[in-house]
Amino acid sequence: MAVFVALGAFLMTLAGGWTAQRVTDRRHLVLGLAGGLMLGVVGLDLLPEALEAAGDEVFGVPAALLLFVAGFLFAHLVERLLAARRAAHGADEHGHRSPQVGLTAAAAMVGHSAMDGVAIGAAFQVGGGMGAAVAMAVIAHDFADGFNTYTLTSLYGNARRRAVAMLFADACAPVLGAASTLLFTIPEQALGAYLGLFGGVLLYLAAAEILPEAHHEHPARSTLLCTVAGAAFIWLVVGVAE
Repeated sequence: MAVFVALGAFLMTLAGGWTAQRVTDRRHLVLGLAGGLMLGVVGLDLLPEALEAAGDEVFGVPAALLLFVAGFLFAHLVERLLAARRAAHGADEHGHRSPQVGLTAAAAMVGHSAMDGVAIGAAFQVGGGMGAAVAMAVIAHDFADGFNTYTLTSLYGNARRRAVAMLFADACAPVLGAASTLLFTIPEQALGAYLGLFGGVLLYLAAAEILPEAHHEHPARSTLLCTVAGAAFIWLVVGVAE
């Protein structure tokens, strides 16, 4: 049942990526919406789950928050190192984005989607009602995952076929994650640590890359409204799931 339900997440992820492809003539709106979706996922979904799962404190600070900061700094460090590498080879730091950053970010989205599938499988082990509730939340926000995976991959200069490949991998990940729960389970604290780290990476990409790019050439109110709408959509999804 868990694998069958995860197929809904597969279709919803593809729908999100297809939407991102079809609105390329409104790229600034796409990026504004993606930034809002990513902000909402981090602040309203990932961090609360991480704090609940990884409840231990390290020197007075929840471990999930420390990993969140570590994820943010890690993403910043990776981007700076890649920028220095491009500069050493005579590339324009501001005019050329590194495809590796986009692929790395998309791979993190794939990993997150696999964890979504694991969450579905674990919830169905508890009971049908719990499984249905978790599945509804995952399927609803997988539209945003597909949208963001395609947008992140293509934003950094990767070819369309790479963006489509990462989108397809992201769509398959929940199904494989749900199937994996037949073989093993992930400790709750390890899952919380992963969510905190991934949340920091995602917030960096949204705040330092996606949103500045969205407003670079089109500082219009419509872009800002798309950002607010993206965050509000995740709030709605989380509220319905609760």
